[in-house]
Amino acid sequence: MDYWTDEKPGTIIVDPWQRFLYYVQPGNRAIRYAVAVGDQGRAFSGTAHIPYSRDWPSWIPTQNMIREFPEQYAHLSGGMEGGLMNPLGARALYLHKGNRDTYYRIHGTTDMGSIGNATSAGCIRMFHQDVIELETLVRSGARVVVLTEEESGKGTTSPAQGV
Repeated sequence: MDYWTDEKPGTIIVDPWQRFLYYVQPGNRAIRYAVAVGDQGRAFSGTAHIPYSRDWPSWIPTQNMIREFPEQYAHLSGGMEGGLMNPLGARALYLHKGNRDTYYRIHGTTDMGSIGNATSAGCIRMFHQDVIELETLVRSGARVVVLTEEESGKGTTSPAQGV
């Protein structure tokens, strides 16, 4: 699709408010994917990078998840192996700021009905086939830009239309 940005090709731009992820291409183009992002995910904005990704990653619920929903998550406190029932799905791309893990992920989901909605514990969820494709495109160190509510929709309108 047409997408106008000063970001370099290979950059990922996430609009959590519109629930789309854009993979920037040359020539004012981008590949757009539908995503699910919840309240905690919308709390993260700014820039990060992806130092690595994982195929069929293991998953451990956060201490907050266990504390708030013990009946749902306490039995998983030791973690869950990767697979079809794992909440991270087929792939996970890990977001870092500097040398620190943000604990935000771009990942697949077992809850296909969540895509396009504001229903996520904090990460950016994608359909399995979309996150698999994105993971093949993304290079280690790729820049990620997560838009604020005020920036939502940025890049989707031609600069010429503003004249």
